Amino acid sequence: MDMPAYLSGQLLLALPGIGDPRFERAAIAMCAHDENGALGIGLGALVDGLGFHDLLRQFEIEPGVAEDRPIHVGGPVEPRRGFVLHSPDWGGQDSVDVAGRWALSGTIDVLRAIAAGTGPRHWVAALGYAGWSPGQLDEEMTRHGWFAVPANDELLFDLAAGQRWNAGYASAGVDASLLSPISGQA
Repeated sequence: MDMPAYLSGQLLLALPGIGDPRFERAAIAMCAHDENGALGIGLGALVDGLGFHDLLRQFEIEPGVAEDRPIHVGGPVEPRRGFVLHSPDWGGQDSVDVAGRWALSGTIDVLRAIAAGTGPRHWVAALGYAGWSPGQLDEEMTRHGWFAVPANDELLFDLAAGQRWNAGYASAGVDASLLSPISGQA
């Protein structure tokens, strides 16, 4: 059986009935996927009651010119660890290039840069990440569970969290309202 192509730079969408409530209607920006495993940042749900200014203040950073945007639930792994998914026009101490399409940063320098107005032009902040061990996501892609679409700046940075799942499917010509949570067998 052929394994799917590596998914870095794609938006991974949960299919209805995925079987794990943590991933219902999930829209995950895939940042790494190779023989060592996979890592993505969830962009389909928000952390209740926490905004970007609150996060900055926890690090004793004045919000400066930063917009007070919502914080995303990046995933169930390390939910207290922060990440900023951003355009590649800024790079910091640990910024990682994601398929030449965007970057991922996880240190305080990106927070300071955004507050100062010298950070990336486009960005979303998240707590936690979704992670898969080597081969795990490849195997999950062969079953009913995930659908991958090319990610673009609008899907990642311009839409509200609650719109990404439907918009991701629409970008592939799929009407998500017609998807069934029940899979069949031939």
